[in-house]
Amino acid sequence: MGKKKNTAKKAGQEKHRKKPKKKYRVFWIFARLQIFLILLVCAGVAYYYLGGYASQISALREEAHQLVKTSNVDTFRAEQTSIVYDVNGNQISTLKGAKDVYYLHYDEIPKQAREAIVSIEDKKFFSHSGIDLKAIIRAAWAMVRDGEVTQGGSTITQQLARTVFLNNDRTWQRKMEEIFIATELEQKYSKEQLLEFYLNNIYFGNGYYGIQAASKGYFGTDVSGLSLSQIAYLCAIPNNPTLYDPYDNPENTLGRRDRILNQMAEDGKITSGMALEAKSEQVVPIPARQQIRYDYVETYTYYCATRALMEQQGFVFRYQFDTTEEQQAYNEAYKAAYQECERSLYTGGYRIYTSIDLDIQVLLQETLDEHLEEYTEVNEEGIFCLQGAAVCMDNETAFVKAVVGGRRQDYKGHMFNRVYQSYRQPGSAIKPLIVYTPLLERGYTADTLLMDEPMEDGPENYDGIYRGEITMRYAVEHSVNTVAWKALEELTPAVGLSYLEQMNFARLDREDERPAAALGGFTTGVSPVEMAAAYTTLEHDGNYRIPTCVVKILDADGNEIYRAPQTEYPVYATNAARQMTDILEGVVTSGTAQQLGLSMTPSAGKSGTTNSHKDGWFVGYTRYYTTSVWVGYDIPKELPELMGSSYPAAIWHDFMEQLHEGLPYADFVAPLGAQTDNVPGEETEDGQDTQEDGASPEGEGVE
Repeated sequence: MGKKKNTAKKAGQEKHRKKPKKKYRVFWIFARLQIFLILLVCAGVAYYYLGGYASQISALREEAHQLVKTSNVDTFRAEQTSIVYDVNGNQISTLKGAKDVYYLHYDEIPKQAREAIVSIEDKKFFSHSGIDLKAIIRAAWAMVRDGEVTQGGSTITQQLARTVFLNNDRTWQRKMEEIFIATELEQKYSKEQLLEFYLNNIYFGNGYYGIQAASKGYFGTDVSGLSLSQIAYLCAIPNNPTLYDPYDNPENTLGRRDRILNQMAEDGKITSGMALEAKSEQVVPIPARQQIRYDYVETYTYYCATRALMEQQGFVFRYQFDTTEEQQAYNEAYKAAYQECERSLYTGGYRIYTSIDLDIQVLLQETLDEHLEEYTEVNEEGIFCLQGAAVCMDNETAFVKAVVGGRRQDYKGHMFNRVYQSYRQPGSAIKPLIVYTPLLERGYTADTLLMDEPMEDGPENYDGIYRGEITMRYAVEHSVNTVAWKALEELTPAVGLSYLEQMNFARLDREDERPAAALGGFTTGVSPVEMAAAYTTLEHDGNYRIPTCVVKILDADGNEIYRAPQTEYPVYATNAARQMTDILEGVVTSGTAQQLGLSMTPSAGKSGTTNSHKDGWFVGYTRYYTTSVWVGYDIPKELPELMGSSYPAAIWHDFMEQLHEGLPYADFVAPLGAQTDNVPGEETEDGQDTQEDGASPEGEGVE
């Protein structure tokens, strides 16, 4: 018994001795943690000041203060008109939205609309001071984790700040300024005013700013006449106008509508029965509004200006992709960025200066119209069935001088601009780009002998004649199909198409890597502006420049925010490009477009005709200008008299002949060691070789 007591006593003493050690260990852990945190804070403060962040944030805070201080209620109603000018400073057009027309005061906005947008976008709107700290912390952590701003964390007030005063750049500076503006707005305006501003300014997709404009656009009525289900449907869109686009993604819109109704029920704004009834209502927007007609200059200018703003905001354009998923992701990002920048054209008060010469524009339009005037057939919408498109570029600058996206006619709807929106098979006009100039880079010359002979499972020549050994010059001038086909097989289609990839041809497909590409047999096709830019590259010693008509853009305060970079990079070797030009001069003197050369200065070009005469092309140039012309039906069908050397070449010749009146004679730069004497070929009875282009077995790839 005594031993047990002693043992217990010792155990108690041991336990008593261990307690202080544990107590001190916890103390030291706590002390070390405090020291670490203090050091961390000190490091953060030092980094904040020494890294220059303190001065940046101070500047952002001051800018936010000034923006809000100088604002008033009209700031949230006004839209600034953007103006487009031609090369001579003459006004072409103005771009202005209609936000002010549809502006609603707070008490004019249905209560359910106000409640719906608060429930889904910012539940704490009426209690916070402009920001939601928990949401900001989540967004900040995501930024640290991902290296960029990937989560919003934005309140309604922050979204309003971004919509009216800022842009959608994903930078920490923009996010900080957004926060500062939001807190300033909360101090100056009431919650009711802020919600009024928000619902009148937020974007509802498809060109609709504000809930009244959206109601008119999607349902054809005032927002006061909408049902609860329709109101929730509209409020689903602003969170992501692309993802919840009622026309492109109607299922997504309906799904978010249902979530909004559920949220409203949870928040006690409506009963569960009301939510259930609203969710059962079938909501279908009216068909997309008929767009305002702009002529071809305006639509192309807006397209170029929108892409210029995208570039200015850091968007990186791509044209080739390794996987379908990669391409789909890019297309979604492109569409969202394009829509955002396009919208800003109508509200930003930009001054857009272009390279468009209205005198050249009128000449090109009139020339195309005159040559096609005998074709009067129209479709159900009253649009001419036979169409044409042409684009003229300045070879010195690569700026677009004129664009004709179709025949001119009175039409109240949207005019399809075929210069950049239509992609068609190019026929043999593609041969210099993917077959012959690449071969010239690899040691071939204009005098290299090539074999023209029948091919098993290959193309036929247009006239059914095979000439045996002919020079490359003759093969190009008379567009011999068998030679081009075999040459691309030797070069490999992948190599040939790589030249188009370098020149940003947008609709290339892996299926295009086949010999039929030598004759223009593509899955989708090419656009007139792409072809003009590619031939301009040949004239410019093989150096490619991105085509555009936008020279510079100024903001509403007169500050230059964009200037076309006019950068260039080599696609073809210089001497190969010069050799190709030398060969193409023969096309308009003794080849498929003979007697269509210009009288005042040397010219070069290439015709193209697809199978069954469904597309006709001529692309040609001088030292001064390059012009690309396409003629055909929007829905491809045969026109027996259509060849590249007929309507397209005649349009090109008549336009370029007048365009060059008064310009000095300017010869092309001769290639080193060039042989310029044409090698005669077999002629027809009237002395003219009529070899044309574009035929292939069973119409493969030339449709």
